[in-house]
Amino acid sequence: MGLILVTNDDGVDAPGVQALFEAMAGLGRPVLVAPDRDNSAASHSLTMTRPLRVRQLGPDRYAVDGTPTDCVTIGLEKVLASRPVLVVSGINPGGNMGDDVSYSGTVSAALEGTMLGVPSLAVSIPGEAPFHFETAAAFARQLAGEILARGLPRDTLLNVNVPNCVAAEVSGVEFTRQGRRVYSDAIKDTFDPWGRKHYWIGGGTAAWDQGEDTDAMALARRAVSITPLHFDMTNHDALAGLRRDWRLATGR
Repeated sequence: MGLILVTNDDGVDAPGVQALFEAMAGLGRPVLVAPDRDNSAASHSLTMTRPLRVRQLGPDRYAVDGTPTDCVTIGLEKVLASRPVLVVSGINPGGNMGDDVSYSGTVSAALEGTMLGVPSLAVSIPGEAPFHFETAAAFARQLAGEILARGLPRDTLLNVNVPNCVAAEVSGVEFTRQGRRVYSDAIKDTFDPWGRKHYWIGGGTAAWDQGEDTDAMALARRAVSITPLHFDMTNHDALAGLRRDWRLATGR
C-alpha cells in the first residue's frame, strides 16, 4: 500500500490528527509527521533560521519542532521511505474558510504537499468544542479514497470544512468557492500588571460573504464544503487589463 503523510497545525498529540491518522488506515499506510506543539495560524512559513529536530514517538509517528510546512517538507524528503500517494492535513478544531485560508497552517500544509507534487487535502471543523472528529474523519476517508482513484487537477488542493455534528445531521456535500470572512475588532488592547499596554490579535466579529455558493454558506446549511484551491495567486483578468491599458516607463 502507498504511504499517506498525515499532518496538522495543532500538534502531534491533538485529537483531530489522531482521528485522521486512524481514518487513513486501510487506504494506505499512514505516517504521522506533525509539529511537536501548537502552530495555529502559522500560515505557509518555513523555519530557516535554526536547525530542526525530528523525534520518533512510535511506529509511523514523528514530531518535528517546526511549522506544518516544515513537517510536510521534511516528511517527504527525509522521513518517509518513499514518495507518498497523498498528503492529508487536519482535522482542525475550527473552520478554515474565507480569509482564514491565508493564515491557516492546516491549509498551508496541504498547499506544500501540492507544491511538491502530491495530491493533498485539508480538513477542518467550524464551530466550538465539543468537536465531532468522527464525522470529519469518516468523510475525509471517503474523500481520500476518491482522490486516490481519480486524482486532482494539477496544482490544486481540496480545502474541506465539515459541519460539527453527527453524520446523520449533515445535509449533504457542496463544491464551493472561497468566500470572504472579514473581522472587525480583532485586535484587543490590554495592560500588563505594570500598566504597560499590549495587544492580542485574534477573535473579533466576522462579517461573511453571503454568496450562496461560498464555503461559509454551505456550512450554514450544515453541508460539507469542498473548495478547490491552487497556489497561482495571479489575478489573470487584472493582468490582461494592465497589459492592455497601462503604459509605464522606467525613466530612461
